[in-house]
Formats: sequence, C-alpha cells, structure tokens
Amino acid sequence: MPKKYSIHAHKTDPRFPPIGKYATVEFREDCAGSCRQCVKKRCVFHIFRDNFTHWSTMSEPEYLYTCKSCYRCVEECTKGIFSLAINPEYRTLGDDYWKAGIINSTWAQAHTGSIPVSGAGYRGPFAAEGFDSIWTDMSEIVRPTRDGIHGREYINTMVELSKRPMRLRFNPDGTLASEEAPVLEIPLPVVLQQPAFGVLSKTVLLAMAAAASSVGTLLFIKAEEYTPFFSPYAAHLVPCVTKDTYARYADLIKGSRMVEIAYGPGLDEALSGLKAINPDLFIAVGLPLDSAAAGRAGELARTCVDTLHLTGSDYGREVGTDNPRHLKDMIRDVHLALVGNRIRHRINLVFSGGIALAEHVAKSLICGADAVGIDLPLLIALECRLCKRCTQGKRCPVKLEAVELDWGKNRIVNLLAAWHNQLLEVMGACGIREARRMRGELGRSMWFDDLERDSFGPVFGKRKVTGIG
Repeated sequence: MPKKYSIHAHKTDPRFPPIGKYATVEFREDCAGSCRQCVKKRCVFHIFRDNFTHWSTMSEPEYLYTCKSCYRCVEECTKGIFSLAINPEYRTLGDDYWKAGIINSTWAQAHTGSIPVSGAGYRGPFAAEGFDSIWTDMSEIVRPTRDGIHGREYINTMVELSKRPMRLRFNPDGTLASEEAPVLEIPLPVVLQQPAFGVLSKTVLLAMAAAASSVGTLLFIKAEEYTPFFSPYAAHLVPCVTKDTYARYADLIKGSRMVEIAYGPGLDEALSGLKAINPDLFIAVGLPLDSAAAGRAGELARTCVDTLHLTGSDYGREVGTDNPRHLKDMIRDVHLALVGNRIRHRINLVFSGGIALAEHVAKSLICGADAVGIDLPLLIALECRLCKRCTQGKRCPVKLEAVELDWGKNRIVNLLAAWHNQLLEVMGACGIREARRMRGELGRSMWFDDLERDSFGPVFGKRKVTGIG
C-alpha cells in the first residue's frame, strides 16, 4: 500500500483581531461569584481563553472569533446573566456569495488547520442555489472502517493532469514494449491560482508558491510575475502565457513542467512552438467557462493538450451571458459532452471560479471535474476581508503587503490541510477510495431539482421559474 499522504498543519495565529460572529452581553453587577467556576473557564473549545480580540483591550462586549455557538455558557450560567449577540461588524463581511460565514470559517481553518465545527448545527436553508442544491450520498458512513483521516483505510486523493496513453503494447515475455509516457500527478485535486485582484505583493505570491511546493500541488501564475525569487518553487509553478507572449518566456518554459496558454486564434501554431521549446512540456489551455466551452473542449481533446483550465466568475457562474448558469451545471455539461463523444478520457478538466468551500471540491469532482482551482480562498487565508478597498486604491485594512513569507505559507498550507481532511471524510462516507473514481460519479449525489421533480412533479406539476437569482 502506498504511503498515506497527509498535510501537516501548524497552528498559525492571526496578525489582526479577526471579526467573530458573536459578542458577549453580561450583566456583571448581578454576578454573585459564588459558583467559583465561571462558565467561561468551562468552555470545552477554550473560546474565552484563546480570544484574540481580547488580547489587549479587555473591553466589553467581548467579541468571540471562534465561538462554535453551542450556547453551553449561556445555559450553564448559574445567575443567568450571560448571553450572546451577533457582532454588528460581522454582518458587513463579504457579499451574497462570499458570505461572512465562509470568510470566518476560512480564517479558522487557516489558523488551526482543523475542520470547522459548529455546536449549534446548520441553520441555513434546506436547499439553495449552486452547490447548495447538491447533497452527497453518505450511505457508507455507517461502516466503522470508513475513516480516511485516522488511517483505518487508505484513501487516495491523487489525480493526473497529463494525457493517458490510449493503448499499451507488450513483448512476448510480458514486458512493456510501448514507450512509457511521462505522468504529471498532484497529490490532491486542488491547484492554486493567482487571484484576479487583491494585494498581490511579491511576498503574497511567494507564500502561495511556497504553499504549493509544500503540499505538492501547482500554482498557476502569470508569467510576467515570475522573478528569480520563485526559482526554489519552479517545479510547482505553471506560467500562464498567450500565443503572443510565450516566445519571450522561452527560458522559463524550458524549466517548467507545465505551462498554460490562453485559448484564441492561432492556438495550433502556439502549441507546436511550445513543444519545440520543451518537448516534455505538459500543456494546459485556459479558456472561459461560457456557452461555447463544451464545444471547444471537444476540439482541444483531440490535440496534444493535456489539461483544460476553464474559469467561471468569482461567484461560481458562467461568463459571457446575461443569464449565467451555475458552476455545477457548467461542469456537468462539459463533462457529459465529452463523454457523449467518447473522448472524455483524452483530456483533463480543471475548473476555477467560485470554489469557496471544501465541499465544493468534492461536488465539483462528482459533477465531472478532475480538479479545481482556488484563488480568493488563498487571500482570505491571509486575513483578506474581501472589502475590495484595494481595487479602489485604498489601503488594505490588514496590511497584506506586509505579510511574512513563512506565516503566509503556513496559513495556506493549513487551509489545504483542512480541505484535504474534509475531502477524505466525504470520500470515505461515500465509499470511494480514489479521487479519480469520484469524477462524474453522479450516482453518489442527490440533486434537489431532480428530487423535487420526481417527488412533487406528478402532484403539483412543473415549477414556475420566477426569475429570482
């Protein structure tokens, strides 16, 4: 059995007091002090002991960053003087897609490297749009051996981003006669991607590159951002070029395992030029996730291209249309179009845009992706609040430009460790032991639209589209 792959997390404290969801409300004049053991000291999660906001101010109310909302402190206060309230600043975080809860849980995962826990359970809607309308089939969770995190079974999360040989030839003695094709593998189905906006200082990008190198994955980065400082991480960098610029980065391409070239006219000539520079080069083509994506994927699958990198909007939607479809539907359409043409095995698909949670990784694979790319979660791991002040020329409230390399690398590695463990949880509960077998495994998922149609359609008819969303 191969050695178990794991990502080692190291607790990395935040530089600035994080914005927590809850704040305390106390009526201390009614505290008798007779209980001798305040409920704050009995918190099983040590929220009050480790409260980062309270480090220096000791002010009231006390804002709780990692509170699990179990309400044990409220229930067990002998005088009933203790309660929790929503932090007003928490309500200002994020937007309708990158919600405050996503930002807060990403901070916590980047801090500890642990899977987030909520003591009060899930309080959201039963079903929503996008990935929130898919449930994974956890029927195998009842088996006691289904535990990939603690090692009671081996679950392989490795995926390939290189082409697969169509056939093998063998000698009469059983030895392989075909030339062994080079293979590009990454140990988890997640690649990193340079964000389209944000405070992308040299240190921030180096932290992303160092994190990619540490966990063994890849960072897709604009070729013009490459400097000699990135040389230690060259094996894990994928320079992004165009047909007009790739020639000037010939030296960089010679030392790279993979390069991404933007889709456009004259691509065939550029592909030949890339292979001339580096015959062993793995090639990815970056293209927008629009209505033509499935057709273009079919064309490119018949070329020398190894991987297609399809990018949607930051909000997990199709681009180039006034009525964008959700990322999950676009992944499924591209995947099934290739399956229908019997060429799915010829190309690898990486999807980016709107991947915000660990569950989005598993659900993307189920929809048909080989891997996903993440960008904004990398910034959030570095304490970014997605306030977008940087796009307006204003100063970053958490001084991302002053991030230290080791601190930034550890925060991103911790986030990937938490996501990896959550992927293992889902795969184990679904009875899937290899990430490559999870690709397109729709039978391990339940879709709200399908369930609603099959269950209520015969009674109430077809749902009317209201145009909301």
